[in-house]
Amino acid sequence: MTPSASPATATASGTSRPRLVIAITGASAPHLGIGLLRALRHLGTVETHLVISGAAHRTIELETGMTSGQVADLADVVYKRHDIAASIASGSFQTMGMVVAPCSMKTLAGIAHGFSADLVTRAADVVLKERRPLVLLPRETPLSLIHLRNMVAVTEAGATVLPPTPAFYQRPTSIDDLLAHLTGKVLDQLGIEHDLYPRWQTPEGDAR
Repeated sequence: MTPSASPATATASGTSRPRLVIAITGASAPHLGIGLLRALRHLGTVETHLVISGAAHRTIELETGMTSGQVADLADVVYKRHDIAASIASGSFQTMGMVVAPCSMKTLAGIAHGFSADLVTRAADVVLKERRPLVLLPRETPLSLIHLRNMVAVTEAGATVLPPTPAFYQRPTSIDDLLAHLTGKVLDQLGIEHDLYPRWQTPEGDAR
């Protein structure tokens, strides 16, 4: 883990890994971002650049039994949330996109209206203006009309809204199974190969 570092850009030989920005914000379920970091560390194919919001430090402590430092140790590069001079605050810093998991309604509103109050919202703004993938996992229920309109706004701007809605066709037997499926759905949006959940196939006997 290197705080506020700027890894070397990809070389012509293709030896450098693509970079992915990951933000964990203060909504419930920081497990979503942690699961993504763990999966990418296991795969070893992507360099992870992490930002943890101020409120997320508290939810990590309350909900996971981990410290923010332990979560940061799962990433390759970590940035301070107010460091607007960080690499990921510039479009010239090449990344494959960004994931906000979970995405609080405050963060959603900031992204939807281009209000870059911290590094999370600035990095998301950069990803959108550079036409790179931005995947948001909003964690709130029920949703107000304000929330829904903000989701429409970010979708129109080019982001993907991916609610962390569990699926049951893979017959999960644990919370870890549910988290693996959600992590896999995120990786699918970014074109990252994985085997985190079984793909749906026509049930035996249904094919004609």
